[in-house]
Amino acid sequence: MLKSMTGYGRAEQTIGEKTYLVEIKALNGKQLEMQLKLPALLKSFEFEIRNNLQEQLLRGTIDCLITIKQNGSLKPVVINTDLIKSYYTQIETLGKELYIETKDVLSALLRLPEVVSPSTEMLSQDEFLEFNTVLNKAIADLNKHRHEEGATLENDLLKRIENIKLQEEKILQLEPRRKIRIQEEIKQLLEEHVGAEKIDYNRMEQELIYYIEKIDLHEEQIRLRQHCEYFKEILQGKEEGKGKKLSFVLQEIGREINTTGSKAYDADIQKCVVMMKDELEKAKEQVLNVL
Repeated sequence: MLKSMTGYGRAEQTIGEKTYLVEIKALNGKQLEMQLKLPALLKSFEFEIRNNLQEQLLRGTIDCLITIKQNGSLKPVVINTDLIKSYYTQIETLGKELYIETKDVLSALLRLPEVVSPSTEMLSQDEFLEFNTVLNKAIADLNKHRHEEGATLENDLLKRIENIKLQEEKILQLEPRRKIRIQEEIKQLLEEHVGAEKIDYNRMEQELIYYIEKIDLHEEQIRLRQHCEYFKEILQGKEEGKGKKLSFVLQEIGREINTTGSKAYDADIQKCVVMMKDELEKAKEQVLNVL
């Protein structure tokens, strides 16, 4: 089954005196691009967290926000005096510009982000293992959304490939008539410009056979069917990370469609080619979202 690159995962859990909250948002991207926002307590474990996200999410633009709330009233805290001074200086300047009193702002300043923080510099190894269970739950929630969206993508891509195959079958039906029409048109042109009595019909037949072989669509249609079947085979396989492979197969399908169009010399076949190109472009757009 397919997995989409887009999704959202969230997990929150209180363990002991700490509440862990993990939110992960994923969008499509050619490679893995990660924005990771960590509290100070987890800075020493950033490498492990990044590796965990990379191993389980594989590809896409990942935005992960992690917060830790310290529970309990007796926990020692540290007041970031430099930060609170910076906040106050800016507030005081703004107050002067707007003619607003700024004397009694200490209580408000103490509630600003990072002004008051737990004195613990980092989590212990045991606490990190507890946090990791919450991180894995958020990743699992994201992957669940990816699977759900991937099912919709898979149905749409199968529909596009089936539509391409349908147009290819129409071309097979039109092909015999096309060859007869081309032969008749060439013969008529020769008779009009050279004269029927001057035509070497044996030589003309040889040349016609050579020309018809040059514009024959049989090989292109065989390869097109094979590529479509291979696309479906990849689509329904169990492996993860199929997006790039599916994109490569669509490129091969596009080459066969383009070659068919350049050799067609038939209005009805050209219509089929246009329909196939339309379905191909829709499939390419969808594959961009496949993991």
